[in-house]
This record gives sequence, structure tokens and C-alpha cells, in this order.
Amino acid sequence: MNNFFSLVTIARRNILRNKRRSALCITATAIAVFFMIFMQSWIVGMIYSMNDIVRTFDTGDISIVSAEFEARNESYPAQFPVSDGRAFSDLEGAVRGVGGVKAVFPRILVFATLQDSTVKHALLWGIDIEKETAFHNFDKTSNGNGLVEGRYPESGANECAVGIKLAKKMNVKIGDRIPLKTVSAQFSDKMWNPVVTGIFDFDYLKYDNGVIIVQLDRLTRLLTLGEAAQQIFIYVDNYKESAVSAAALENILGSGNVIRDWHDNYFVALMDKSMFIYALLYIVFIVVASFLIVNTMIMIIHERIKEIGMMGSLGMTRFEITLVFFLEALLLSAFGALAGCATGGIASFVMSLFPLDFNALLGGGFEEIPFSGTLRMKFDWFILVQGFLLGVVISAICTIIPSAKSAFVEPVEALRR
Repeated sequence: MNNFFSLVTIARRNILRNKRRSALCITATAIAVFFMIFMQSWIVGMIYSMNDIVRTFDTGDISIVSAEFEARNESYPAQFPVSDGRAFSDLEGAVRGVGGVKAVFPRILVFATLQDSTVKHALLWGIDIEKETAFHNFDKTSNGNGLVEGRYPESGANECAVGIKLAKKMNVKIGDRIPLKTVSAQFSDKMWNPVVTGIFDFDYLKYDNGVIIVQLDRLTRLLTLGEAAQQIFIYVDNYKESAVSAAALENILGSGNVIRDWHDNYFVALMDKSMFIYALLYIVFIVVASFLIVNTMIMIIHERIKEIGMMGSLGMTRFEITLVFFLEALLLSAFGALAGCATGGIASFVMSLFPLDFNALLGGGFEEIPFSGTLRMKFDWFILVQGFLLGVVISAICTIIPSAKSAFVEPVEALRR
């Protein structure tokens, strides 16, 4: 044990003896760890953003629609409510009986034809605005309620709120009316002329560019849905395990309904299937970073071949020589990985607070893809710990082979080089 601590002391003194060489090694490790953390935070942030938007706007943790609606879901028909028109209050009681259910919301989403406007079509989104805004963070750029001007429609009133990009295309402002037509649950045309009371910006192009929000009760009356719900969105305590609650709901509600977990969303499923590509890119990046560390370590060890010969001539065994270099690399890589974690953690934390404009970065064109207009990196302690361990392990392992190889050079030959 005393011999081991002596070798640790030698390794520590070697680090301090040549500060420029040590700084080079620490810098190489820090750069590699920084970019490993930065890249993983970027990918995880992108995936988290998509999942959050999908669950908030498009699917909930679990969604329930009728089988007839599911067969025609691209047209968002109001004629096929859940459970053949059974009252939502009855369905809500059955749904809340499932363990882990946190919130249940009825929603309506139907097409509307806009009159007297250069824009001819939009989506009417009927929600219980007070309850939903209290539960959700609709504004993906901040913790606000999404409004940039005015207020949301009041219950029972002929009012609406318009997406910011849709309002610009339609050239409407607070106080204007929007003449429109939609189709009721009885297949009859319904004319409506709501007044604009608010402009919202959710930072989700699909909604900002084509959705008009109205109060659920007003739209329900307009569409003559009675007490039925076109869609039911459910949120559970642990959204990652929502499939368990979805399976329980199928047993309770029976046939005639389609119950989907948020993982069934096309883009979420596509992202899940594409994860091996991101994993492959991350592995390639780790390999490239490893080469940076390996080359630095090999250069440092081989330029000290005479020092290795001196150690051998003083009676140190090959194992002890290899262990000294291993301990030296372990200490250097620990300092470098710690520096890389600190800078990578600061960068990912700052980027999580000040996101990039994703649409400007890639030129737009993502109206139908559930991406936020701004991309936040994900600050995660697990990513930092993983980056630190990778940096230390890679550096330490990469030292073993060149140092062991150099340790087997005869002392006389090493001193002659």
C-alpha cells in the first residue's frame, strides 16, 4: 500500500513538473468531454421538445376517440363522438377510476371555412380554456399562457383567439370578427361570426399558423354535440408509463372506442425508430473524441521515453512504470473531464434558458411537424456525469497500451533514444 501511494506521489509530481504538457492533456480531454455533453444535450432537448408538444397539443398522454372518428381522423369529423354520444361526465367518472389519472379534458377539433378572407381554411379548437391553461404550459418559449395580446374567449361568448401567424395572414386584430362556416354533428352547415379577443403564440407552427381557439361549451352548442365529446385527452402521473393506464381504460370502456398512448403518434414513433441513428452518431463522436485523447496521450508518453528508461534504471518494475503513467493519465483526465463537464454544463444550461430559433436556423417548413419554433438544449445532471465518466475512462484506458509498450523498452535503449 505504501508503494502504491509512492507511485501516486510520483504521478502527481510528474503533472506539476511539466505544466505545459499537463495543460495540453487536460485541454484535449476537456474539449472532447465538452462536445460529448453538448451534442447529447442537443439531441435530448430536441426529443424532449417534440414529446412535450405532442402530449400537450396532439395526443395527451392518452387519447380516446370513436372508431368512426379514427377512420376519418384527417377530416376531424364532429359526427362521431366518443362512446356513441355518451355524456362526457359519465365517461370522466369511469376514466378517473383508473389509477394514476391526473386530469381529463374533452376537446373538439374541426375544420372551418373562412369567409371574406384571403385564408380559406382553419381549424377550430374547442377547449375548456380556464382548466387547460391552468394545467398546461401552452407557451413553449416561456411559462406564460401563450397570449401576446388581448385575452382568451369567455365561456358562452361568441369570441375566439387566433394564432399569431394566422392573424397576420388574415390581417385581423383584436375586435375584428371572423365570418366562418363549419359542419355540425348533424351534418348541417353552421355559420358563425366570432369576435377576436386574443392573439396567441404557442411557438408551435401548426397551431400558430392555422388554429382558432374557442370555448368548448360554445363550440359544443354550435356543433350540436349535446353532452358528448369528440375527443377525450387524459394525463397521468407518469407519462412514460401511460401505456399501462391505456390498457386499463380499454377494459373499462369496451369496444367502439380507439384508445391511443402518446407513443403511437407518428412523429414520436418515427423519432423512436430513428434513435439508433442518433446513437450511432453519438458513438462516432465518442470515437473521434477518443482519438483526440489517444493521440495526445501517445505523444506525451513517447516524448518521455528517456524518462521511462531512467525509471527502469533506478529499479522500478515494468508494472510500476505502467501504473505511474496510468495514475498520471487518470489524474489529468479527471481534471480535464471536470473542466469539460463544467463548460458543457454551463453551455447546456444557458442554451436551455435562451433557445435557438429553430425555424430561422433551418429555413422553416415545419408546420406539420411537432417541433417548437425554438430549440432548447436539455440540462441534465445524468448527461454531465456520463460525460465525466466517459472522459476519465477513455483517457485512462488509452494510456495503458502505449505506457505498457514503452515500459518494455530496455533502460539502456530508452536512454539512447
